[in-house]
Amino acid sequence: MTGNLRMRAAMVLALVLLFGFYSGANFVPKDVRLESGVLPDKGLRLGLDLQGGIHWVLGVELAASVKHELEALGGRLEERLSDGNLSVDRIVIESGTLSVLGAPAPAVAEVTAWASDTGVLVEIAADPPRYELTPSWQTEVRERGMNQVLEVLRRRIADPIQGIPDSVVTRQGDDRILVQIPGGQVERSSARELLRSTGFLEFKIVMDSEPAEELLRAKHDGTLPPDTKLAYERDKESGRVLNAYLVGETADITGDYLVDARMNFDRMQRPIVEFTFSTQGGKLFQELTSANIGNNLAIILDNNVYSAPTIRSTIGLRGQIEGRFTSQEAADLAVVLRSGALSVPVVIEEERTVGPALGADSIERGVNASIVGLILIVAFSIAYYRISGIYAAGALFANLLVLFGVMSMFEATLTLPGLAGIVLTVGMAVDANVIIFERIREELRASKTPRAAVATGFNKALWTILDANITTLLTALVLFEYGTGPIKGFAVTLSIGVVTSVFAALVITRLFFDLYPGHRHIESLSI
Repeated sequence: MTGNLRMRAAMVLALVLLFGFYSGANFVPKDVRLESGVLPDKGLRLGLDLQGGIHWVLGVELAASVKHELEALGGRLEERLSDGNLSVDRIVIESGTLSVLGAPAPAVAEVTAWASDTGVLVEIAADPPRYELTPSWQTEVRERGMNQVLEVLRRRIADPIQGIPDSVVTRQGDDRILVQIPGGQVERSSARELLRSTGFLEFKIVMDSEPAEELLRAKHDGTLPPDTKLAYERDKESGRVLNAYLVGETADITGDYLVDARMNFDRMQRPIVEFTFSTQGGKLFQELTSANIGNNLAIILDNNVYSAPTIRSTIGLRGQIEGRFTSQEAADLAVVLRSGALSVPVVIEEERTVGPALGADSIERGVNASIVGLILIVAFSIAYYRISGIYAAGALFANLLVLFGVMSMFEATLTLPGLAGIVLTVGMAVDANVIIFERIREELRASKTPRAAVATGFNKALWTILDANITTLLTALVLFEYGTGPIKGFAVTLSIGVVTSVFAALVITRLFFDLYPGHRHIESLSI
């Protein structure tokens, strides 16, 4: 054996053993891996269909998108009337329509001109003027709202950095979203809060406060001042009102200016959420706090007051939210704020728990199918190709070790379709060897020596193998990029399996032939 061949054999053996080490670690319980200090503490992850988990179908209330669009248009109308020194009693948004009440003749003419200028409103009544969005614009607004909700939920749940590993968030029909979270990744209640929170953050100066709503109303003779409303701080478990606050109808500043939010601890080691505004938001927040030193500032998320601290000094770009929440609740709140606000509410229409028993049965059946396929392929290879078939079988075993090792090292997710991809890999793995062996047979029939036939057979088969497998690999990569859930799981194992199969056929099988017969002079080749 030459020095070059020894080096090749040692490198291939070390590589296979390394991946075999990572592959075998998957079958050791995680706590044992952690205690050993030697085995890798992470490995192959199981998808929802193999380990169970949470399955939700969310309904998106897209009518709220239409309402928000009409409210924005109403604000623009008020600005236009104000610029023309015109006024109306009020602008009402309800049931998907915008109505202008108490408008004198000059204002009606201006409203009519404004509606025509927008290009997205159609008049459905003249007295009082009442409008609705055109059908095409309603479709556009609803589609935009659906895409915004989908994007925010993906950032909250399926984001690879701040989300839940291996979760799936995908669209289902016109107004539904499918969410799947593998079991053990997050508590059900915590995940539910991430879904339900719209993430609409408001900062409002507190005008008055009392421990109970009745006391607060009594101070104002039962009637709230104009353009004000009540906001409540509630106990998270019982829902009991802890404090009632009198605040403005509109927010002094909203969470639209937030650029970051993170969970931290104060000096007393109580969980808080630190937030950072954009430059424009920081300027507005600085003006607000400097003008209200000594007053309380209510921090309101989804109409719930989290805290109402006293403004003791001017605050600029950074601030913090204090409240009666746990570390997990503070972390969830930071995720909601950081990922952005849901433009419209969502409701859980369907909720299912996928048990791990089905997954265990699927794993057992998948393993059994792989073993049966492996035995049949090995038996056929040895019976048909003799010693060369043993080489193919050895390369096939090494292929499986490398396949599982690569998936473990990169913490890939194994799903039920992924198991099907492994079974397919077992069936296809010997295909490259068959191409090589048949090429060698052709050269032997052409009266070439065994050594020359092996060299020529590998050279002729190289581009055929690469062409077929690169095409399959490209298809798998497309499935991985644009597929979701089961399709992506299948694409992962298929793409890795294609690469490892080519490596096993062109490198490991060739190494076996170089070891025997190698440079030996033999009369015939067992193929």
